[in-house]
Amino acid sequence: MSLHGSLDTIHAQTPKTAGFATAFTYLDELFRPGSPAHTRVKAIALGDTVKTELAGGAFVIEQAYPTRLRADGFFESHRKFIDVQAIFEGEELMEVADIARMNVKQPYNENRDLIIYEDSTEASLLRVYVGQAAVFFPCDVHMPTLRVRAEAMTVRKCVVKIPMPA
Repeated sequence: MSLHGSLDTIHAQTPKTAGFATAFTYLDELFRPGSPAHTRVKAIALGDTVKTELAGGAFVIEQAYPTRLRADGFFESHRKFIDVQAIFEGEELMEVADIARMNVKQPYNENRDLIIYEDSTEASLLRVYVGQAAVFFPCDVHMPTLRVRAEAMTVRKCVVKIPMPA
């Protein structure tokens, strides 16, 4: 089941595993002004993505992009990794649905750890802004990067990918 809220709330609700400890160590650094992660993400050019390896097989995708129309988004899920999607700058909408209620559009791509789903009206809507995060487990089909308003907004977001326990 997905989680959504402030980083403190999310931290209190996630399992106390090495993977989540790694994620929150990174996120603490990210939101500390002047830290290497803070400086790096602040400098990412619009449209760029930076992948940084973390401990224990976890990694983070640091990115800057304009939010998109819902019609340009897609539902996805993963098998190998849990997503911790934290907003560093801007705000976006994310939709989330139970995998049992979704129909697969593109089957699992092991190289990308990605399943794409058909559109659905079964999803719930989350509004995520600076200092908040959403955690998506393999059972959570999600559509992130969506516009909050009619106009696109620049978002800087970090997605920590935590390996699923064996």
